[in-house]
Amino acid sequence: MFQKLKAHWGVNGINLLLIITTFALGGSLCGYAGRKLLLLTNLEKGVTWIVLYIILVTLLWPLCVILISIPLGQFSFFKKYLRKVWKKMSGRRNTASTPKDKIRIAIFASGAGSNAGKIIDHFVSSSTVKIALIVCNRPGAGVFDIAANNNIPALLIERERFFNGDNYLPELNKHKIDFIVLAGFLWKMPVSVIKAYPKKIINIHPALLPKYGGRGMYGDRVHEAVIAAGEKESGVSIHYVDELYDHGEIIFQASCTVNENDTAGSLAQKVHALEHEHYPRVISDLLPKVKS
Repeated sequence: MFQKLKAHWGVNGINLLLIITTFALGGSLCGYAGRKLLLLTNLEKGVTWIVLYIILVTLLWPLCVILISIPLGQFSFFKKYLRKVWKKMSGRRNTASTPKDKIRIAIFASGAGSNAGKIIDHFVSSSTVKIALIVCNRPGAGVFDIAANNNIPALLIERERFFNGDNYLPELNKHKIDFIVLAGFLWKMPVSVIKAYPKKIINIHPALLPKYGGRGMYGDRVHEAVIAAGEKESGVSIHYVDELYDHGEIIFQASCTVNENDTAGSLAQKVHALEHEHYPRVISDLLPKVKS
């Protein structure tokens, strides 16, 4: 549950704990304030008292949560959160951003699609971003199930057309793709696609680039190389995609420790946790620039 909340809200573990604490303290504060205010009315406890208490708590809760969020450093989160709650309760629609105005993302993946799933979860209720297409080069890959479960169109691509044909650019144009996210996609992007989406294709690599990148460096191969070299830390690198493997400008990195008893499998788990925690958030941070 906590992993889903972290992905949905795009926060790390510490901020998630502070958010939950704010909810709890804010609820307690509004309950206490509601009771104190009702004491001033000299009303006896009964149906009227209970109804007034519920109304007071409902009205006081946003104010109490905002007050608690300030010293805990969560004011920005709760400002956005309460705005969303108000829109849902009031039935207001965001007329400034209709579905056709949303930034449309294509996710390219080659395997099970765990990162793709986290990204989809992160943007599922977004009013400005839509995951519009899943692209995969492996028949039967798990990412197709994720696409189907989320009612997202999926495209199976084949090597000859991707590298020597039209590079599936007509399909990307058909779905009005604005931004491309590589999430475990093992083919190098054709130059024509990179030129069609300048600074609008990003990738996540399971190591601290520029080390342990390049052709053939993916999955457990990366983790095995890191362990064999005696590295004390590894991590993830999110970078723009250019004509070379794992070469584009680095946008963000996060690290984890490598212990003496780590295996490729245990290190992979640490790196996957970093991927799931940071990739959706970094994508969110980049998207405002896409249509600016």
